[in-house]
Parts: sequence; structure tokens; C-alpha cells
Amino acid sequence: MDYKESFLQYLKSEKRYSPHTLSSYENDLDKFLEFLGSVGHTGDLTGVTAQDIRAWIVDMMDKGFSAVSVHRKISCLRGFYRYLIKQGIVKSNPLERVALPKRKKSLPVFVDEEALRILLDTFDFGDDFKGLRNRMIIEMLYTTGMRRAELTGLRCEDVDLLNNTVKVTGKRNKQRIIPILPSFAERLKSYIRNRGEEFGSGCEEWLFLTDSGKKMYDKIVYNIVKSYLSLVTTVEKKSPHVLRHTFATHMLNRGADLNSIKEFLGHANLSATQVYTHNTFEKLKEIYKRAHPRA
Repeated sequence: MDYKESFLQYLKSEKRYSPHTLSSYENDLDKFLEFLGSVGHTGDLTGVTAQDIRAWIVDMMDKGFSAVSVHRKISCLRGFYRYLIKQGIVKSNPLERVALPKRKKSLPVFVDEEALRILLDTFDFGDDFKGLRNRMIIEMLYTTGMRRAELTGLRCEDVDLLNNTVKVTGKRNKQRIIPILPSFAERLKSYIRNRGEEFGSGCEEWLFLTDSGKKMYDKIVYNIVKSYLSLVTTVEKKSPHVLRHTFATHMLNRGADLNSIKEFLGHANLSATQVYTHNTFEKLKEIYKRAHPRA
């Protein structure tokens, strides 16, 4: 029996994992199998021991994998062996006695408010389809905090310009409604109108399209965001996820409560949202150092 394939099918059909997550899990399991083969293991995943997994961790660390990457790959294995136990294929989880390398605590990278203001208020994106779309992608990510995969998965029917809301389908197909400002709704309306003129029809199916009218995909969104953020900021990371971090940080700095931000972001629990409080605390420390007479 191909336990890997049955596990992935379980994640797809019952857990409703996204294609991106499924691809990551498959890659992690393949890398583990590849390692087992390199050390002469039979490759039988039901016969793996804690020692085999420790050896893989050491091998990854020797190859320069970060502690975060190691944790993610081991998390995949934990889920896989929980599945095997549930199916009655193995009796115990070999990861129970495996210690993982400590992860460095890093603050989410975000862009300053002034940099986003300059980009969105003064930069000329152009009034053709490509320019309107590129601006709309930047603004949609920043004003809603949605993930890149959520943006590319937006359908025209998800936009309610009457009530100024956007319906977002997140991880495991969980949906949430995000309000949008009237001014942003007007620009979104202009984009949709231009989109219809460009491709000879009304707004049907996917909201964001490539230059050739196909469904927008992740790599193009990444390139668009990186290109435009490079014009206004020197932060090392310039990915769509940085705009998600920026949304949460700016909202928190301006008084939004954590529970509200949690709902906007679609986090399953508050602990995932609390990381943004550290950015706010760091900002307070900077203000204190600049402003206090004794600092």
C-alpha cells in the first residue's frame, strides 16, 4: 500500500488542505524517503525509528536548513504518523522522543506607513488594464491582509460592491467576510470595468487575470509586489506576505484590538496573531528612546 499517497488523499478530501500545502507535504515526505535511501534504509515508512528521524534532522542542519524549515518538515512527519496510527498501520509515533532545534524568534517584516502612502497616493501605475490590476493587487493585499493564495482564488462573485465587502476563502476552505473602504470599492469597480473592456466580457469567474486573460497565479503576484515595494522600501523581504504583516502591524499601531485583527487575517487562534504585538512594543521602545529626556 502506498501510505504516502493515501495520506495526501486524506489531507485533500477530509482535511481540505490547499494545493500549495499538499505540494509542500508531498515534497517533505519525498525528501525524507530520499534521505532514508541515502543511508541504506529500506524506505518502509512503517519501520522508521526515532533514531532515523534524528539522523535526518542532523543531515538537514548540516546542509544549512534553518530551524524553521526543519520544524516544518518534522511537522509534516508528525501528521503523517498520526494518520498511520489512526489507520491502525503503526502502534506508536517515532517522533514522540525526538527533540527539535530551537527556532530563533524573529519579528514579522513590515513596510512603513509613509512608504505605502507614497506608493499608493503618488505613484502612477498607469490607467491601462495592467496598471490598474497591479495597483489593485497591492492595495487588495494591504487593505485586507489576505494571503496571496486567497487573492488569486478570488472570484468576481466574491466581491459585493453594494455592501463594500469581499468574501475570502482561506485555509481548509474556511470563509470570512472582509469590509473594504468606499474609496477602495470605487477603484475596484473601475478595475472590474476595465477588465471587462480588455477581454470583451463582464467580470466572470476569476477576479484577477494575467496579461493574456488567464487566472492569475502566485509567481506573477510575487513579482508584482516585489517590483513595486522595491520602489519605496529597503526591507529585505518584499513578498505579498510582507503586505499581510504590514496590514496587521499598521492596524495594531492605530488601535485595532487583537481579536479584530485575528478575524481579518483568518487565524484559527489568537496566539498566531499575538506576534504582531512585538512589533508594536518595539515601536514604543523606539519612541521612548527618542522622546524621554533621560533616554
